[in-house]
Order: sequence, then structure tokens, then C-alpha cells
Amino acid sequence: MSTGKKIILGIVGLILAITLVVVGLGAKVYFDVRGSADQTYESVKRKNPAKREQAVDLEEQDSFSVLLLGIDTGDLGRTEQGRSDTMMVATVKPKDKKTTIVSIARDTYVPIVGHGTDDKINHAYAFGGAAMSMDTVESYLDIPIDHYVAINMKGLKELVDAVGGVEVSNSGEFTQSGYTFKHGLNTLDGDRALAFSRMRKEDPRGDYGRQERQRAIVVGVVKKLLSMDGITKYQEVLEAMESNVTTDMHFADMKKIALNYRDAFTNVKTEQMQGEGFMQDNISYQRVSEDELKRVQDILKGELDL
Repeated sequence: MSTGKKIILGIVGLILAITLVVVGLGAKVYFDVRGSADQTYESVKRKNPAKREQAVDLEEQDSFSVLLLGIDTGDLGRTEQGRSDTMMVATVKPKDKKTTIVSIARDTYVPIVGHGTDDKINHAYAFGGAAMSMDTVESYLDIPIDHYVAINMKGLKELVDAVGGVEVSNSGEFTQSGYTFKHGLNTLDGDRALAFSRMRKEDPRGDYGRQERQRAIVVGVVKKLLSMDGITKYQEVLEAMESNVTTDMHFADMKKIALNYRDAFTNVKTEQMQGEGFMQDNISYQRVSEDELKRVQDILKGELDL
């Protein structure tokens, strides 16, 4: 039962790394970043046409969306395709200097686009990788999904360590994987971050409590990456990304985002899509009401100027 493979990083990790070009750290840094970005690139062949009539213009600072996927492989001996046990949709709106991250419960019951079944939304990745995940989330939320960033469990741990740890606020004391997390502010290294994001059974909120802790790690990593401390550790960040992150964003696009969108990453808002549990064929799922789905769709559409 995996975890909080934090994703995030992805967009912000990659983007932040690219930002080094902007702050003028020299030719070596530029080529280091470009080389790492090239290693993370992995295109997607999507079956469904995108919902956008016109492509996003990064030069004009158009708002865009990214599907953030945390994959349950890369640690604990897991090497299979895996499932996206963490799923978030991030919208980046530079005109309002804001990034919005919406968490989707992994057990949310939805039609899996391209597979012909209704199932848990995190199974889309197992059935068809990032492309099927993008198509499924795009159809479900009725918004264009412009890009994806995926990171595995090992990547989360290495990235948190690369930025020198993160600080998170914890709403209630608990113990997980041999670590005790006190109420209030906690400083986490990579191993503790994995444990912090893994706990679910003891939380009265179940997976929703876990998702809240995952978002806290996301925000913590973002803050560190956007700080001077994060920038000075760029080589460690790049090493953590190279073997653990994949994305369909080209280096040229990352460079434009770093130049034109940086302020949007300094103001991160988070949302949680809420569902209700139900059982079917002895399997537990989450069903999201029409009202809740519309609430989230309206938020995302507003951030994307749709």
C-alpha cells in the first residue's frame, strides 16, 4: 500500500531546476539542467482528442494544467508498471500569480477512457500509463489536461533529501513505520516524508487525511525549491529527477515556464475532491456526487479561463 509519491515535484522540481537558467548560474548549470530535462522526457500517445481548440501559448502566459501522478514503484522492490496511487491536477495561472492543486482520491469510481470499464481512477495508469490517465481525468473533470508529470516512490524520498528536508504541519500525533510524528510542525527527511504520507488506517479521515499530508509535502517541497537553499542544491535535485520523474514537457517549454510563470508557483492553493465510500463486489470505492464534481470542475475551469 503505497504512498505519497509526491508528484509535484515534478512540475515544480523540473520547472525550478530550469529556473536556474533564469537566475544566471552559468553555462554549466544550463547544460546540466537541459541534460536532466531530456532524460525525463517521455511522450504520450493519447486516444482522445484534447479539449483545447488552440494550443497553450506559453509566451502569452496562458493558463495550463498538469496531471501529477505518484506511482507506487521504485521502492520496496517494486518494478512493475504500477498504479497512480497519488493523483492531483495542478492549474497554473500566471495572470493571478496562483497555482491550484486538486487531489483526487485513488479509489474514485469513474469510466476509464480507452479501457471500456468503470473502475478506480488510479487503475487507468496500470491499464494504459500516463496517456490513459490523462484521457480519463480530462473526460471526468471536463477540462483540458495539457501535460503530465509522474514520479515514483523512490523519487519522492530522494527529492525531499535533495532539498534538505521539508517542514509540514501535522493535525494529530501518530506513529508510522517506526517514526513518531508530533502534533504541529515536523521536519521531514526523505524516509520520514514517505512514512508521513503513507499513514491511512489510523486516520479517522482515511485516505482523505493521507491526501492532506501528501499535499503538505508538496507545498513543503515547492517552498524549498523556490528558496535560495533549494537552488544551491540543484545538482542533487537533478539527480533525484533523472531516474524517477517522467513528463511530456520539452526543455524549451520548461524554459518558457521558468521565465514567464515563476510567480505563479509562489502562491499554491489546495483543494480536495470529496467522495463517499461504497462497496461493490467486495471492493471499496469512492463515489463523488454530481454537486461535488461540478464544484471542482467549476474551480478548475475558472483557473483555466474556460
